[in-house]
Amino acid sequence: MDKKKEWEAAIREKRVTYDIYAELPEDGQRYEVLDGALELMSGPSLVHQMLGAKLTYLTTQSCGSDYFILTAPLDVILSPRNVAQPDVIFIHRSRTGIMTMRGIEGAPDLVVEVLSPGSRHRDKVRKLDIYGKHGMQEYWILDPDARTLDRYEQEGDRLALTELFEGEDHVVSDKLPCISFALSELFAEEQIGRLLAGG
Repeated sequence: MDKKKEWEAAIREKRVTYDIYAELPEDGQRYEVLDGALELMSGPSLVHQMLGAKLTYLTTQSCGSDYFILTAPLDVILSPRNVAQPDVIFIHRSRTGIMTMRGIEGAPDLVVEVLSPGSRHRDKVRKLDIYGKHGMQEYWILDPDARTLDRYEQEGDRLALTELFEGEDHVVSDKLPCISFALSELFAEEQIGRLLAGG
């Protein structure tokens, strides 16, 4: 069987592995592999990009000396059948062994997903389950519409919601003590408010 037919069969049967994913011809799209299914990711909105950049800026100020803070697109290879591209990725500098030329091989210390209309179910249900099963210690979901941040922590073999930040709440993390900022700082940019208001 030639490569193209092999890829097509794997995609159709939801048995895509990292090796198949890495061999796919470049088509200008972004994909993830979730439980063997190849998932097309929609392009991020302007608000999505602005919030991700602001979060990266704020956390780099306090955590940059302790953590590598990386942004998508970057493969996080959790297993052969689970390859995600979180929006923001934190890896403690003592764990550089999981950083390879292929991407991040293993669970980072923290990943953040900024919700988009097309990613809500994937980020809040599917990825939450996959990240939990693969030992992610902390996971944040930033919801631009609700202007909230959900913080999940590992409990056994799953991630459980431990805190919901909103309004003027101060975002902190037990696992990443360097993190400390007011959630409202993420939304302080006038352009973000205008865009979220439909402008």
